[in-house]
Amino acid sequence: MNKSIRFLSILTIVFVGILFTNTISKSNEPTIKNVAESYEVKALKLPNDLNLAGERVPIEKPDIRERMDRELLVNTYWQSNGLLLIKRANKYFPILEPLLEKYGLPDDFKFLALAESGFIDETSHVGAAGMWHFMKQTGKEYGLEINSNVDERYHIEKSTKVAAEYLKKSKERFGSWTLAAAAYNAGNYGISKRLDAQGVTSYYDALLPDETERYVFRILALKEIISNPKEYGFVFDQEDLYTLPETYTVKVDTAINNIALFAKKFGVTYKELKLHNSWLRENKLNNRSRKLYEIKIPVK
Repeated sequence: MNKSIRFLSILTIVFVGILFTNTISKSNEPTIKNVAESYEVKALKLPNDLNLAGERVPIEKPDIRERMDRELLVNTYWQSNGLLLIKRANKYFPILEPLLEKYGLPDDFKFLALAESGFIDETSHVGAAGMWHFMKQTGKEYGLEINSNVDERYHIEKSTKVAAEYLKKSKERFGSWTLAAAAYNAGNYGISKRLDAQGVTSYYDALLPDETERYVFRILALKEIISNPKEYGFVFDQEDLYTLPETYTVKVDTAINNIALFAKKFGVTYKELKLHNSWLRENKLNNRSRKLYEIKIPVK
């Protein structure tokens, strides 16, 4: 009788030990959750009142709806890029908006500039440069100074004036701001040739190269998202957005042999001066013609 009790006691202890070990083992295993439990990729409801410079987007057409949906999805769910664009827009839109009004261009074209360059100081693979991404030849044709130490494609005020001239001429030619925007990407001749060949007069009725097919819809998507960021999941405080420091202007009509030394006279570094005057491409300003330049100096 005692032997049986001892045997059952030992068996019970072994069983409890095994059960305890399995419990600990399972508790140390990572909990695997389905992605859908913590993250959702939602289809977007397209607004019916989409427009570019007051020109309505015919969203009821299936192909137009699909193209618009594509750009809205891409720019909504590429979250890091979208948030960066929102931040940079806060930095440069206050400069662009009064310039667009001054030169007679609809306010929506600030989104075209954003779509072109992302508001970063880089040259495209085909050589387009500045906020408005002008090619060197086009910039020179419209009177911008472009040489080894000055490139006014990077001058916000002067390049915006040229962009306005170009876009207004396109608008006069095609009778539409939407086609003017498309022509900014594909060229006036390229757009005109395809419209004539296809017998249509609307951007939304024309079959165009893929880049131009997407171009206007990317502008529209940026306009929609940046105008309504929280509706597309972008959450931020005002202090998170980028801003430009205050500057004052110094007028110069002589050569500057060393811009770094010139900057030091005003208590700023070469880098600080260049950040506000990216049209100065070298550490010198030849200025043999004694042209009057305006250089922005950041307030310390």
